[in-house]
Amino acid sequence: MKKSDKKIEKQLCKTLTEVCEFALEDINGYQWITHRVKFDSFPKSLVVTCAFASQKHIDELIESGQAALLKKLIMEKLNEVNIKIDDANKQIKWMVEA
Repeated sequence: MKKSDKKIEKQLCKTLTEVCEFALEDINGYQWITHRVKFDSFPKSLVVTCAFASQKHIDELIESGQAALLKKLIMEKLNEVNIKIDDANKQIKWMVEA
């Protein structure tokens, strides 16, 4: 991993930790957040995944409009460190914690 990749990874972790702390307090069923990235095609390769306790929690998140707000928060926080997500619908995902 190049030095510049390490810097980006550190920024991603710090920023997504901030999002995680907010979501743990304010979003029902939210469990954790993670990401994966291929630095040779960054930021298009960045995928952020939020895990929830059940599919019911994800359905409630979407129905209540909180999904859009969580995506917006993730994008805003990443934008603060000059990381731009082009397509939130493809790059931000929900999953049930297994």
